[in-house]
Amino acid sequence: MAGPLVAAAVLFDYQRIGLREIRELSRLDDSKVHSAGVRDELFPKIIGAAKSVAVGTYSPAGIDNRGLHKTNLLALYNCLKQVAVDGCVCLADGYELPDLGFKQRAVVDGDARSAAIAAASIIAKVTRDRYMRRADELHPGWGFADHVGYSTAEHRAAIELKGISPLHRLSFRSVAYKKLSLVQEVDTVGGRKAA
Repeated sequence: MAGPLVAAAVLFDYQRIGLREIRELSRLDDSKVHSAGVRDELFPKIIGAAKSVAVGTYSPAGIDNRGLHKTNLLALYNCLKQVAVDGCVCLADGYELPDLGFKQRAVVDGDARSAAIAAASIIAKVTRDRYMRRADELHPGWGFADHVGYSTAEHRAAIELKGISPLHRLSFRSVAYKKLSLVQEVDTVGGRKAA
């Protein structure tokens, strides 16, 4: 409901990955199945085993203007373009992307099937959660440090009490938004329609 869309891409450095790194990275999986503590433990290990990492952040206003799906595809494309090297195959979690100039493959449930996609998922999630915890200091009262922008009962109650912050995505359909008459439709071209 609130906060930026954060995407990441990871290119592992297979020359530097030894048995210790393989053991440390064996827990790689979809970021949502790990606790925040495990994600925080894996974050520096991923960075240490990577040849390059790219992170892209897209604002709530950009998401509202383009639409979430188009913003997600743009984010994945831009991140993969930054880490791709000759001879690599770019893996995207579930989506075929526009031509990158490199081989690519959409992997359904990629964060459960590919170490690189799982690593990117963790990098993106940790980056976004850290941002939302810092944003809680700038926008107190919505509880961003706890729910990090996701739709929880506490978050919806805070919206009903305080209204929306500059971090809220207006194109997100939420009961809390409907009560405030804030729901917006996103048309097929990705632009905003009036509420």
